[in-house]
Amino acid sequence: MRLGSGTFAACCVVVEVLGVVLFLRGFFPAPVRSSSSSKHQAEPPAPEPSAGASSNWTKLPPPLFSKVVIVLIDALRDDFVFGSKGVKFMPYTTYLVEKGASHSFVAEAKPPTVTMPRIKALMTGSVPGFIDVVMNLNSPALLEDNVITQAKAAGKRIISYGDETWVKLFPKHFVEYDGTTSFFVSDYTEVDENVTRHLDKVLKRGDWDVLILHYLGLDHIGHVSGPSSPLIGRKLSEMDGVLMKIHTALLSEERETLLPSLLVLCGDHGMSETGGHGASSTEEVSTPLLLVSSAFERKPGDIRYPKHVQQTDLAATLAIGLGLPIPKNSVGHLLFPAIEGKPMREQLRFLHLNTVQLTKLLQENVPSFEKEPGFEQFKISERLHGNWIRLYLEENNSEVLFNLGTKVRRQYLDALKTLSLSLSRQVAQYDVYSMVVGTVVVLEVLTLLLLSIPQALSSKAELEVPLLSPVFSLLFYLTFLVLSAVHVIVCTSTESSCYLCSLSWLTAGGVMVLVSALLCAVVSALTKVLVRGKLLSKNAAHSNSRWSELDLLILLGTLGHVLSLGASSFIEEEHQTWYFLVSTLCLALCHDIYRNYLPGDDCEPQRCLHVEGGFDGATPALQDKNTSSAVLELNRGCKSPSSLGTLRGYEKWMVLASPWVILTCCRLLRSLNQTGVQWAHRPDLGHWLTSSDHKAALSVLAALSLAVIFALIQRRCSPASKVAMALGLLGVYCYRAAIGNVLFPWQQDNKDISKIDLKNTTRDEA
Repeated sequence: MRLGSGTFAACCVVVEVLGVVLFLRGFFPAPVRSSSSSKHQAEPPAPEPSAGASSNWTKLPPPLFSKVVIVLIDALRDDFVFGSKGVKFMPYTTYLVEKGASHSFVAEAKPPTVTMPRIKALMTGSVPGFIDVVMNLNSPALLEDNVITQAKAAGKRIISYGDETWVKLFPKHFVEYDGTTSFFVSDYTEVDENVTRHLDKVLKRGDWDVLILHYLGLDHIGHVSGPSSPLIGRKLSEMDGVLMKIHTALLSEERETLLPSLLVLCGDHGMSETGGHGASSTEEVSTPLLLVSSAFERKPGDIRYPKHVQQTDLAATLAIGLGLPIPKNSVGHLLFPAIEGKPMREQLRFLHLNTVQLTKLLQENVPSFEKEPGFEQFKISERLHGNWIRLYLEENNSEVLFNLGTKVRRQYLDALKTLSLSLSRQVAQYDVYSMVVGTVVVLEVLTLLLLSIPQALSSKAELEVPLLSPVFSLLFYLTFLVLSAVHVIVCTSTESSCYLCSLSWLTAGGVMVLVSALLCAVVSALTKVLVRGKLLSKNAAHSNSRWSELDLLILLGTLGHVLSLGASSFIEEEHQTWYFLVSTLCLALCHDIYRNYLPGDDCEPQRCLHVEGGFDGATPALQDKNTSSAVLELNRGCKSPSSLGTLRGYEKWMVLASPWVILTCCRLLRSLNQTGVQWAHRPDLGHWLTSSDHKAALSVLAALSLAVIFALIQRRCSPASKVAMALGLLGVYCYRAAIGNVLFPWQQDNKDISKIDLKNTTRDEA
């Protein structure tokens, strides 16, 4: 069957898109969702389990706290609070952690560690995917069940100050808000002052239930200067003062209320050693979580070390604390220290509600949920809980009742951890089968396109696709049967859910037909190319298609670099691969140039001249075809090594020295700026030049570089262009000098003082 090149290309693009979509469907796992997640109607809570006796607790428990204040400090790393910097710059927070009425945790944030997915995880308890990185730039309204929506539905009055992402995610949820943008990363002062300026007025009012404060200044400092900047300490001290003001106001207000208040300090993500975030390093995923309330009484000598929890655990804890239903899609479990001081019946009630919610989510997302260990633990816990309720209603106090309650509580906690782990693993589990099928389709189409380029570029611009040939048909049927058998084996043996297995047999069969047809088309096109190549090699008198060492090096280096992109660690350190490949290529070029310029024993110029002269003196009758062809080959081989002989003296030296100059420049560039993750913290020439102590050296280097640029370009320019280019380069230097990066020759003071630092100094003096 003949197809035009345009029709063939269009069909390939369509199939390629289908393959990419299938791969992405497996690479981005389907999120764990409840069947009623988009419906925010109030569902009746699970009743308290009972064994023979009827329990009268069928409603949600009352709230534990009257007010909740969430202070979210963007890019707050755990060691900024629990480490040496916290002790030095946050003394009040350190006192709360070590001696105050608080519970401290190290909350692990799942990648991607950017703001919008982290806010989703904190408020919904679910694990967002990498697709949320794109949505982070323009956050749409959050339709998923969450704590904010539940609080608004329950009549809670919510106020938000800070990052405008909250307003975008939860529109029409706040009775009062003031959003700040996060794109001006050079501003780390006013972006936080616009949040703090509302505190004095709001804390004196009593017309709110939830207050959310999102500070961006620390994250901006990290992006500009990194975590080792002295500005980090000043910002932490500022945040410590904010926390002290809020906590003091809440304590004074608790005297007039029946329930205590809750102050939550947390971070959305951490900060890498370079000041960024988004990946999965320890510094980026470890965030502090501090719960402060007068309800968390601490006895003298009670040392509470920070426990490691998941960031998704906060949603269930806030819901229980506010007397709200736990978000339906939450995979986190209740932080037990928050309810540790409550009576045993209330503790078991809270744990039972959380376990029922996780079990429902497991049933709706895992086909073989009955085999899950968490489900079995839940059934045992619920049965023991019913026995405890029966004993509780019969006799209120006894040692047997207390021991059984302790056992039930421990069983619930184990079930919660197991269920949460199973659901979190379900979110992060890739659909390998769909990824493999999508990759095969993409590779088949690419191979077919590459093999069809000669026919597509011919004068006819047509391609022959042998769909009806007997060999094609036999290979097609065999491939289809094999793929169908593999599909049946995979779908019947796998324990996790696969997208292709969830499709109908007709649709899955269509995918198998497509893969089989593409494979046969590739085999047919490859056979034609091989046959055509053999014919050309037979007709050619001499074949000069032998690859050189440089060709092999470039090919192997390209393939190795492509393969290295399959691992995230190699992607983070991709520059190291480029350093190695460029250095190797320069050494190979140097070896090739020297070998051609300095010939060896295989081809000596003297012998070439002697043989050549001998044949010149012979008579034409003695010079047959074989002899003349041998002479031509020998002359060609002798002339190629001495190709540099036609160059001038300085040109020869430039050719010989160029590889070593390139190697030296590559080594200087490697030391100029340390990038990546592993060695980004090490000092380099860039840090040395940009420091205030070496600004004069940077000025000389910048002026010299601009002068070299002018000298290299001005040769082919007209006088007017030369003047314009000189003024432009001078303007570049003047701009850098105006912002304090370099110095003018007449300047003596080389201190680098930013405008914001001058503003802070003026404010301190005032």
